[in-house]
Amino acid sequence: MGLLNRIVQSFEVTHDSNLTITEQLVANYDLLPVEPEKRTWRAYNYVAFWTADTFNINMWMIVSSMIQLGMSWWQAWICVWLGYGVAAPFLVLNARPGAIFHVMFPIVNRTSFGMFGSLWCVFNRAAMACIWYGVQASIGGSCVLVMLRAMWPSIYDLPNSMPASSGTDTRDFLCFFLFWLISLPIIWFPVHKVRHFFLVTPILMPIASITFLIWCIVKAHGIGPIVHQPSTLQGSKLGWAMVVSSMSCISNEVTLVTNAPDFASRARTSSAALYPQLFAIPLSAAFVSLIGILVSSSSQAIYGTAIWSPIELLGNFLNDNPSKATRFGVWFISASFMLAQVTTNICANSVSAGCDLTALFPRFINIRRGGYIAATVGLAMCPWNLLKNSNEFTSYLSAYSVFLSSIAGVMVTEYYIIRKGHYNVKDLYNTERGSWYWYTYGINFRAYTAYISGILINVVGFAGATGRTVPLAATRIYELSFFTGFGVSAIIYWALNCIFPVIGAADTFEEIDVSGYECTTTRSLRDVEEVDDEKKDEGSDHSASKR
Repeated sequence: MGLLNRIVQSFEVTHDSNLTITEQLVANYDLLPVEPEKRTWRAYNYVAFWTADTFNINMWMIVSSMIQLGMSWWQAWICVWLGYGVAAPFLVLNARPGAIFHVMFPIVNRTSFGMFGSLWCVFNRAAMACIWYGVQASIGGSCVLVMLRAMWPSIYDLPNSMPASSGTDTRDFLCFFLFWLISLPIIWFPVHKVRHFFLVTPILMPIASITFLIWCIVKAHGIGPIVHQPSTLQGSKLGWAMVVSSMSCISNEVTLVTNAPDFASRARTSSAALYPQLFAIPLSAAFVSLIGILVSSSSQAIYGTAIWSPIELLGNFLNDNPSKATRFGVWFISASFMLAQVTTNICANSVSAGCDLTALFPRFINIRRGGYIAATVGLAMCPWNLLKNSNEFTSYLSAYSVFLSSIAGVMVTEYYIIRKGHYNVKDLYNTERGSWYWYTYGINFRAYTAYISGILINVVGFAGATGRTVPLAATRIYELSFFTGFGVSAIIYWALNCIFPVIGAADTFEEIDVSGYECTTTRSLRDVEEVDDEKKDEGSDHSASKR
């Protein structure tokens, strides 16, 4: 047993040896409030973060499905403005507790769902982050393929040695694996330092995108027919098409709405996480999607059909013996897209998974280890198989947006309406009966009743989205799934708290920590680390004296 204990202890993260087993289930160094010296994110860091996050291939192509529904380009563009313009205030609302009290999503979630009840919500977000990490890495692999093909055209004809059952071939897997490897060093950096990496994409990608646009316009001798294409929808059909398209934009953002406190916890000031995010999200989304519209319109004039994927379009530029200048241009633009995909994967998936997995297994996982676990899961899940059937994958993601919007509805109601900004930070790590967030054996039944209610109202509509015949009203409700899930869960949670009041419910709004918590556990952990370092130094000195 002694050997087994030593093996187990070798995998543990640094923690106070005086903590009980129960306390080790709710706290480690990365879960504590962020220390002042690590609150390094300024306003421009959040602008850079969202600019980097939106400059990805999915955002570039987001308008394509809207135009295929029959909308004109400007109607589709309005949907992007509406969708991301509506999502931004919800994100800022949910980010506020993180910016004020400097705690991450898993800890903020404890205030509403309970010390142990929060684990299901955290697991949901962690699962989404791991899945999306693999999907974004698969898309990034296509960027690597075009980049390598621009340098070595023979890579395109690389012989396949993988079986058909793998769902891929040697060439595509090689490119995916290279992208996966390129991402790994970035995961090593802590959240308060990785902000520097996010400054690269906002500088590089606008240059690459505008260069790409000008190049396409010159080749097409104009901006192409899509911008002159009228809408084929009228009346209520057009209205609901715009509603559905706007909701798809919100659904794309709902994962980041839910875990917004993760990055807000690093804010130097609370205002740094407010207005920069509120305006940067819709502005950057609108800019990227507009470039995507104009480039795709030009591609229709060049090739006779619109090519919405920028990587596929760049690949076409390499056909028919391109010049060295063309190959360099394709390499530069595809390398920029590859870097943008790395950035998106880190900011939207790796860090989020790291925070969530840390909360699930705080004794053995910290944010860095969690990020590498997400990368491992992203590799093992063979994400290219998910992308083969895009309709099923889209339906799956829509269903998950319902789960996450219901979580966000409960969290926002808890902070702004029930306890009105009052926090008991000390009790966020307290598993004793009678603490603010213990509720009933660590689970808040009010939150779970509201959460399930927000899901149930969309169940029938979701069944219709999978091909079953359902009433039109159910379909309409599901098309508004973010608002129905968020709204129903918020109302039910408020009503239940009126009937069954909780400890700490407030009458006036004031953002204050009633516990006066001063990160004593942080100091304790620092002491543990210093003692460990001293022991290591003593050990090395003792070894040296022996020699």
